[in-house]
Amino acid sequence: MNRIFGTSSNKKPKPTLQDVIDQTDGRSAAIEVKIKKLDGELARYKEQMSKLRNGPGKEAIQQRALRTLKQKRMYEAQLAQLTQQTFNIESTMLATENLRNTMVTLDAMTQANKELRRQYGKVDIGKIENMQYDMEELLEQANEVQESLSRSYAVPDEIDEADLEAELDALGMEEDEGESYLADLNRAPDFIDEAPIEDPEQTQTTPEAIKTT
Repeated sequence: MNRIFGTSSNKKPKPTLQDVIDQTDGRSAAIEVKIKKLDGELARYKEQMSKLRNGPGKEAIQQRALRTLKQKRMYEAQLAQLTQQTFNIESTMLATENLRNTMVTLDAMTQANKELRRQYGKVDIGKIENMQYDMEELLEQANEVQESLSRSYAVPDEIDEADLEAELDALGMEEDEGESYLADLNRAPDFIDEAPIEDPEQTQTTPEAIKTT
């Protein structure tokens, strides 16, 4: 029986939407060729009728032209139907592709949601808060240790700040009194009102002084 009727595994796969579009495009291309051929025949009939006078011969050619024109109109209607079918199929393909992409996106989001729930399910908010409290206490203890280590030793508590300022001013006065005019050799002493004026004649050496040895 299987040899006569075949099995289900021998069935041809169902055509896809793309296969249907390819077939429709092939039929449309064949119809367009026929329409162009009919256009050529109509042009020839029109030329013949323009050269003939009214009579049986011209009427016969006119009848042929009418039949050709009807055939052309029929092919044009079929071509319009195939074009609309192709458009509808392409729209269906686009909608199907968008739906497929949407399903893939939803599946990925679902998996990500499950993973997030699984990961966050391991997090204990209470432990995190307790850890924050422990960190605050440790920082406070560290500050207390630093303050304790930075204390000064052997410093009297009864020192008055006014006394310290007075002693500091006294040190400044002692530095001013200890300064000597010899610190600057080019500066005249304070007890001289004006600097001495040099005599240019005395600074010149006489010839007698040069000759004497």
